[in-house]
Amino acid sequence: MSMIKIGILGIIGVLAGIQFKNYKQEYSLYIGFAVCIVIFSYGIQCLESVLSTVFELKELLGSSASYIGVLIKVTGITYICEFCASICKDAGFSAIAGQIEIAGKLSVLLAGMPIVLALIETMQGLIR
Repeated sequence: MSMIKIGILGIIGVLAGIQFKNYKQEYSLYIGFAVCIVIFSYGIQCLESVLSTVFELKELLGSSASYIGVLIKVTGITYICEFCASICKDAGFSAIAGQIEIAGKLSVLLAGMPIVLALIETMQGLIR
């Protein structure tokens, strides 16, 4: 049911933005930003139930729980970068959006490095 509400809100935002696009283009942009922020904040509120499940999973994993933290961090980075890049693209700044996407990819790579290093150490331990 909540996804239907989000979809309807998005469609209403687009239709309102189209109405203002011919007269005051900046109003169309402001409407788009406002709708994006409302939908993003709703998604953040839904994140609470996801995090409680992740914390339960973290307790079950025990010593491997640090990998869950990296997974959450990487997921957060990708969502934030996608959100910001989409707003920049809508505003007509696709070059800035591209740079945000590149920075996000590098951040994900950096956040995943401890897992890669642990994997390499495990492989070296098996070889010896």
